[in-house]
This record gives sequence, C-alpha cells and structure tokens, in this order.
Amino acid sequence: MGRKKKIKKNKVIKKKNEKKVNLSFKTTSGDQKIEIKKIKKQPTEKKIYSVNDYVVYPKDGVGKIISIEKAKIGGIESQNYKIEIAKDKLTLQLPINKQSHLRPICSTHQINKCISILKSKPKIKRTMWSRRAQEYEQKINSGKIYELAEVVRDLNKNTNTIADQSYSERQLFEKAYDRLESEFEVVLKISQEDVKKRMDKALGREEKPQEMQ
Repeated sequence: MGRKKKIKKNKVIKKKNEKKVNLSFKTTSGDQKIEIKKIKKQPTEKKIYSVNDYVVYPKDGVGKIISIEKAKIGGIESQNYKIEIAKDKLTLQLPINKQSHLRPICSTHQINKCISILKSKPKIKRTMWSRRAQEYEQKINSGKIYELAEVVRDLNKNTNTIADQSYSERQLFEKAYDRLESEFEVVLKISQEDVKKRMDKALGREEKPQEMQ
C-alpha cells in the first residue's frame, strides 16, 4: 500500500511540473510577440534638414532635398528625405532616422582651405597602386571635403592629356574632382565654368588644347 501511494504522489508532482513548464513557455512566446512589435516601430528623430537644403551624401555627392515624404517599407512607416543628385540625374530616399549619414554643405572658409590644399605639394605614398587606389576610394566615399581635395591634389598631373594618367588614376581623379566642383558651385554660387577655372588655377593645370576642326 505504501508503495502505491508513493507512485501516485510522484505522478501528481510530475503533472504539476509539466503545468509549470507549459506556463513558462506561454510567457516566453508572449514576450517574443512584444519584441516583434517593438522592432516594427520606426524610431522618430527631429528633422535637421528642410526642403531646398543642399546636403552631401558621401556615396553620391552633393544633393538637394526636394521633399519630405512618408513611405511604407516592409510594413514599417517612416518619414524620408527625397534627395535629388542633379549631376548624376539620380533621386534617392533616406529615412530621417538615418540623417546622420548626411552632412551639410561646407562653408566659404572651408572652400578656401580646400584651395590651399590644391595648391600644396602632393603627398604620394611609396606603396603599390592597388593599395593607394583603395585609400583614394575610401577618401572619396568618406564625403569629407578636405579628403576630397587631397585626392584631387595627389592625382593631379597638371595636364588634361590622357596619356599622362592610367585609366584607373584618371577615373578616381575625375570622380573626386567632380564631387569637389559640385560643392564649390553650390557654396560659391558661381557657374561650373568659373569653378573649374578656379580649381585648375590652384592645381596649376594646363588649359585643354582646342581640338582641330
């Protein structure tokens, strides 16, 4: 008899433990649902930039905010800056909570500093071209105005003659030059031609010879 009672007691204890396990599992699954809801909520941030402001998006260069729009991506609603990159005929959208990826256009003082950098002596490392090319690419995509000026200065060959530069050198030079030129144009509020003259003068570049008719 005593043995039978012990067996019954063990069964009761086992059932109680099973109930506890089931209850804790329900709680866990409930917690997971709450977490999913939290992920779906888009963090809100105060707008730093306004419509018609010029900004720099490091990977693409100078752009203008043409509107601020609401968009729904993957069931998540967010406010976005709609940015027009006129030079590349490109329009992109950036969520306001990622506006730290943008920077305001530089000041006139910074432009003058860039001109000084363009006038200074190139600082070329004695490393393999592939390593230097990677560093130049990183500087261009950093979006930092002084680093852009350094790339233009270091890759400048004082001439427009294609033979004086390798294809990859010329590509990087033109990419950095165009980015710098675009920002100069917006900040100084002068024509592209006048910006080019000012930059080429600082770089000591020869004027492009006129093509034969």
